[in-house]
Amino acid sequence: MLKPSPSSFSAPETTSAKKRYQAEACVAKHTGDRTEQQDRAAVFAHPTRKGTLMAVLADGMGGHSGGAMAAEQVILKARQNFEAFAPASESATDLLRSIVDEAHIVIKLTRFTSEQDPHSTAVVFMMQPDRADWAHCGDSRFYHFRAGKLVTRSTDHSLVEELVRKGRLDPEGALRHPNRNVLLSCLGSEREPRVDFGHASPLVGGDAFLLCSDGLWAYIGEEETGLILANMSPRDAASALIELARQRARGSGDNISLAIVKLVEVDNNKRTR
Repeated sequence: MLKPSPSSFSAPETTSAKKRYQAEACVAKHTGDRTEQQDRAAVFAHPTRKGTLMAVLADGMGGHSGGAMAAEQVILKARQNFEAFAPASESATDLLRSIVDEAHIVIKLTRFTSEQDPHSTAVVFMMQPDRADWAHCGDSRFYHFRAGKLVTRSTDHSLVEELVRKGRLDPEGALRHPNRNVLLSCLGSEREPRVDFGHASPLVGGDAFLLCSDGLWAYIGEEETGLILANMSPRDAASALIELARQRARGSGDNISLAIVKLVEVDNNKRTR
């Protein structure tokens, strides 16, 4: 059995209401029961702005290497635009939109230079001191938990989510629906992508942010996910979530990818010793 491949780091501290927080982060992926890993995920700190980091996740589609190529373009564009981020002249929403829109264009252009028809979802998250912003397109998800309780979840741009919203399907039925993988919006399609945005401020210790592909969320409920994130470090939580998803997939699981960012309060007494 393949093991999850988590990587983690601690971002610079941020200060809020005279309290200090350390952002702990982890990225993990598992191929699942597929022959190729077409998910991509990354977390990186801003090269010059203390307390500012970005997490990004993309679930590629397109057959053979096409999906992986599309997902990789999302990661590359996110890193490039994030490193050039200048808050004095660009808002967080502007930055997130530029990442999604420009990745969409690049993915469309690759259709002319390859035999694939590449597409990708995208979830992009940026944390600044005492503020978090995010954007998403497709059915990869963004979650914000506070002390284990769900604060917000992104709404999938999928056929079944639309049916649930209209009251024609319940959430349990959506997980079993034969068209559950049909997307209404994604990067690389002829139609301009739908991009939804959100933000949270102020941030508090215990805030946990999860970006994940459908290979994870299809098997684990929100309450269970929140408890795992609240009681474990990001690295341990990533391993636990992937293990649960693999058990419940019963040999038919999709690629799994996730990124976790969690704010942990720093003990000021320990800092002064």
